[in-house]
Amino acid sequence: MKKQDAMNKDWIATARTLSQALPFLQRYDGATVVIKFGGHAMGSDEAMDSFARDVVLMQQVGVNPVVVHGGGPMINEMLSKLDIQSEFVGGKRVTDAATVEVVEMVLSGRVNKRIVQAINAQGGRAVGLSGKDANLMICEQTDAKLGFVGTPVEMNPAVLKTLFEADMIPVIAPLGMGRTGETYNVNGDTAAGAIAGALKADRLLLLTDVAGVKDASGEVVTELTAAHVHELTELGIIAGGMIPKTETALAALQAGVRAAVILDGRAPNACLLELFTEHGAGTIIRQG
Repeated sequence: MKKQDAMNKDWIATARTLSQALPFLQRYDGATVVIKFGGHAMGSDEAMDSFARDVVLMQQVGVNPVVVHGGGPMINEMLSKLDIQSEFVGGKRVTDAATVEVVEMVLSGRVNKRIVQAINAQGGRAVGLSGKDANLMICEQTDAKLGFVGTPVEMNPAVLKTLFEADMIPVIAPLGMGRTGETYNVNGDTAAGAIAGALKADRLLLLTDVAGVKDASGEVVTELTAAHVHELTELGIIAGGMIPKTETALAALQAGVRAAVILDGRAPNACLLELFTEHGAGTIIRQG
């Protein structure tokens, strides 16, 4: 009898959670949400399946999800297998002609199709593409010293809107096309921010390996404005690898994204917690 009572309590709690999610489900009906997926969240089949299930659920309740992925560890692994040596300038990999071929092979091939397969296995209809497809992401060289590393300068998101209309989920590898046909490797966060801005997305979710932006005492700050981000950066509180993520968030806001969220992709159901619960997850950054 006690076991049955415990089960009933679990069911009631589940029903209450679903009921409390209603206003958030209504809030995001028809919204576009761009998700940067990478890091440890891609590391295991279990994490991949959980993420894919969340993405499919988001679409089922009316959200238009767009997945932009990275794949640095997989690129490193393939370069090592092919005995292609990497040179670094200022901590950034120089992407020569041989390296960019491997980058495209790994990102558009192995990594992209693994995510597409995981989403489809959960009942979704995912389509894999890169920033080169339909001229989605036109780039210019970021720095001659880095070789084929690009910065998006022109976005053409019509193909993504067509996929939304067909109830398909775009899964995008961060590669761009140069104006004269070159292939450029683009930072995954940068690509996600540019795509979110081009779509005027409601949310940009940057899944990372930390809980969010932390204050001077090491506590996660749940909400920041652009002004607060600048202040914390000037004080050296936002530092290291968090700087490019907050810069991506601010650039997306400037381009018309309503809010960007930096959250822990290792946490189960992180995207659902952020979108469909009152307390959210990670650090949300708004213009003001």
